[in-house]
Amino acid sequence: MSAHLTILGFNSAIPTVNSSPTAQFLEMDERCFLIDCGEGTQVQLRKAKARFSKINHIFISHLHGDHCFGLPGLIASFRLLGRESPLHVYGPKGIKEMLETIFRLTETHKGFEVVYHELQSKKSEKIYEDHKLEVFTIPLDHRIYCNGYLFREKPKERHLNMQEVSKYPEIETCDYQNIKNGKDFVLSDGYVLKNELLTKDPTKSVSYAFCSDTRYTESILPLINGVDLLYHEATFLHDLKEMADYTGHTTALEAARIARKANVGQLIIGHFSNRYNDLNVFLNEAREVFPNTDLPKALVPVEIK
Repeated sequence: MSAHLTILGFNSAIPTVNSSPTAQFLEMDERCFLIDCGEGTQVQLRKAKARFSKINHIFISHLHGDHCFGLPGLIASFRLLGRESPLHVYGPKGIKEMLETIFRLTETHKGFEVVYHELQSKKSEKIYEDHKLEVFTIPLDHRIYCNGYLFREKPKERHLNMQEVSKYPEIETCDYQNIKNGKDFVLSDGYVLKNELLTKDPTKSVSYAFCSDTRYTESILPLINGVDLLYHEATFLHDLKEMADYTGHTTALEAARIARKANVGQLIIGHFSNRYNDLNVFLNEAREVFPNTDLPKALVPVEIK
């Protein structure tokens, strides 16, 4: 199954008539992740026809409202929809207190377990892993504690070359998994069938890095080096670099520099200040440094490849 990113919202600070604050729906290896949850996220999820009930892990970058104010309502809606399975929420220390206080004061009874994974390390750490993929934090430089997230598929198993496999009756169905895992096959006469003969190269593993609110910082380069798709905030144009530094943000030019230095495959910029009416000015500035830059398109899935 291919990996897809659906950007639900990408503007900074406040919702507008035509745009929503940060939220993203990531599908990777049949898993559905929500990254940040600004106001109106659940409406955007419905518009995107996302697999709402399949979200079991939510990753919040930081506790500024335009990245998390949609979360209490989303969790309340999960209850009304009859959810029973646990929901894992990853975010800065304090996110449990914030949500549980809201639930207590509003007498919201969840009806399912919310498992909190509170983060406070300023070093990258692995926070999720299963047999197909892993997720790491990307420490960022914002006004408050903030993390980006790196989603990376593990190496995939090799594909059987059935044209060759079928030539050897000794190879049974029960042997297929070992062969796909890279093992040779030994015939009864001792002859070794090399794995390269019996298999084809695996499907490429892909990676995605989400870098939310941050000043320009090259400390993230080793973490995101070579990722297939990078989303990086670009709140201002470079003529307002001083304001970007002061408010803890990045310019479009700086986001492109990060992408170029990290040798990423594709860059999507976002989190634009509402002072700009024409977003193409961001695209033009970034493409001067990193040509394979795109603007986000809300609700349109992007294949990660």
